[in-house]
Amino acid sequence: MEARIYKSTGSWYVAKGADGVVYKARMKGLFKHDKGITSTNPVAVGDYVDLVIENGDAMISVIHDRRNYIVRESPHGRVKKHIVAANMDQAILVTTVATPRTSQGFMDRFLVTAAAYHIPVILLFNKKDIFREKDIEQYAIYEDMYSEIGYTVRLISATDATDIGMVQEMLAGKTTLLSGHSGVGKSTLINGLLPASHLKTTAVSDWSGKGQHTTTFAEMFDLEDGGSLIDTPGIRELGIVDIEKVELSHYFLEMQPYLQACRFNSCLHLNEPGCAVRAAVDEGKIYPERYISYVTILASMEEKSH
Repeated sequence: MEARIYKSTGSWYVAKGADGVVYKARMKGLFKHDKGITSTNPVAVGDYVDLVIENGDAMISVIHDRRNYIVRESPHGRVKKHIVAANMDQAILVTTVATPRTSQGFMDRFLVTAAAYHIPVILLFNKKDIFREKDIEQYAIYEDMYSEIGYTVRLISATDATDIGMVQEMLAGKTTLLSGHSGVGKSTLINGLLPASHLKTTAVSDWSGKGQHTTTFAEMFDLEDGGSLIDTPGIRELGIVDIEKVELSHYFLEMQPYLQACRFNSCLHLNEPGCAVRAAVDEGKIYPERYISYVTILASMEEKSH
């Protein structure tokens, strides 16, 4: 019977079958020893699987091919990757320019990772109710920049009913990954979208300003208007995995129109002669802040390869 994975705790999985029944399932041992599986978690939330029911126990016998997925570096080792979630229609990155401020570098790493797997991203800037004047100015810069690139950008308060309604419209009928740093208000937002979930919320840690983790495992929730929401643990860092250095510029959407015009196919858009991307930056066609992000990510990939 086909089923979809709603939660993974590492050894047990919560799966909802085509019959509408929720099963507590285990994975057949053969997957644990499959050399072809390069992630730390062979089965991820959002996966479609086949279940075999034996003596009341549900066993995952087949993992269906994924349409897409989001990966991050495994916390258990840099050489391994961890699949955050699979088979989604879109992703929402919850950020804020208030406390804890989300860095542009983090946002751009997430956007690169999503673009690599053809996942559209909506940027939600939360906590507008506590924005000061400098926060409003910073948001306006981000809104102009990311909207021009082609991303949907919205300013919200997770405690505002009108804003919650707007987000619900974005989610209807789709499988959506919800991600962001700890402390940006992700759990508060989900509590507004899914009143029955009552996720634990935690105040931002005063001494670090970084927020504390409140979600331990990824989990998928069904929405009243159809569709599903995948909540993920708060991510502090997001390493780029499974992307070659020469490919990185392909996932900066505003660079794509210029890539074919570079003199060299292997152009990294640093100091190479005849680089159309650098020319576009100089001409104001590509935001310098985004180009700086690109160079910073490229440098981090260079470090990792040594």
